[in-house]
Amino acid sequence: MENKRLLSIDIFRGLTVILMTIVNNPGDWGHIYAPLEHAEWHGYTLTDLVFPSFLFIVGISTVLSKPSEDQLLKIFKRALRIFLLGLSLSFFSKIKAGDFTLIVRLLAMAAATVAFLGDYSLRRQFWVAMGAFVLMIGLCFSGLTDFEHVRIPGVLQRIAVVYLLVGLLHFYASLRIQIAVFIASLVGYWALMNFVEVPGIGAANLEVNKNLAAWLDNYLLEGHLWASSKTWDPEGILSTLPAVATGLAGLFAGRYLNNSPEGNSPEGGSPEGGSPEGGSPEGHSPKASVLFAVGAMALVAGTVWGWYFPINKALWTSSYVLVAAGWDLLLLAVLQATIRSDKYWKPVLIFGMNPMLVFFFSGIIPRVLGMIKIGEEGLTSWIYSQGIEPLFADKINASLAGALIYVVIWAGILAFFDSRKRYYKV
Repeated sequence: MENKRLLSIDIFRGLTVILMTIVNNPGDWGHIYAPLEHAEWHGYTLTDLVFPSFLFIVGISTVLSKPSEDQLLKIFKRALRIFLLGLSLSFFSKIKAGDFTLIVRLLAMAAATVAFLGDYSLRRQFWVAMGAFVLMIGLCFSGLTDFEHVRIPGVLQRIAVVYLLVGLLHFYASLRIQIAVFIASLVGYWALMNFVEVPGIGAANLEVNKNLAAWLDNYLLEGHLWASSKTWDPEGILSTLPAVATGLAGLFAGRYLNNSPEGNSPEGGSPEGGSPEGGSPEGHSPKASVLFAVGAMALVAGTVWGWYFPINKALWTSSYVLVAAGWDLLLLAVLQATIRSDKYWKPVLIFGMNPMLVFFFSGIIPRVLGMIKIGEEGLTSWIYSQGIEPLFADKINASLAGALIYVVIWAGILAFFDSRKRYYKV
């Protein structure tokens, strides 16, 4: 049977990528509107809902992905390549070669782009990725000074792990097992974080640097964690367990939508990209009301659970999983019910059709420009301080304008690739 893809999913992904771009690229990190900042610890903001939306979409896209004879190899290949794209970003700042540091870093990133975004035979993609994985992880633990503090966890790395596990569960486990894993991951993580003593610390707790997840991160990945904390990582090891539940929530939504005869487009899904056609028109979806109802229930359940197991993005608490999934389902329901054509959605769709391009290069471009100095300022800071900030009386508005300009620049880049039908998938 022909595989299906919903227009609403591409728009959902596009909106998420745009918000991610705004959040990650303010003009001035010291002046940001509160909803565009992460919660300091417990609680959540609009920004804290961005990452789980990607994992939710990973689950949906897995359902829409067309099975193949080499499905197991395809899953491992995609997971490896996504993981390595994220790890390459961590390596970027560590690669050095005397006076030619920037040139060498750019050449290394060019090689990574070809290796992990290039379109060649599946088996060659797998073995290239496996070789690169062994090399990079080997360098991290080689004892070499330049690589002893390379961050191993990360956003793309978590997406890769979640895709791997969700993909395996989708293709090789029954729905009953998938539901059991979903429940077990949420309840099990709650039990671990609230009842297991932290070695060297004492009683179970949810404090920064003292909780069980932080201890495990530091024990297994000492020196290879988020630079701002050094002793724990927001994309750490233990919190990946409930993150898998986020992906499974998307998987369940995808299964529900995939059984629908409602407006779809004929293109297989993938965890990172949309179809070149962007989907076909959708009218009112009878299933939107069900998605909305389930989303509302998940939001309420997560909020209530949050009274006992606080909603926390950095810890990816079980209550946070339910709250984030609730908002995702509500948005998806609205898109399902209201979108009737892609006529006015092209600026959003181009972000949804090439998300990996934005993911990867939006992390590279600012770093490269920051290395180009004008006086004591990096080029990015200089452009902002000289060309954008003076136009606004309020520094917060100036900072937001800087982020929006970056979005517009990316829209131009993506429109260029779209005009040439170039879409990059891992």
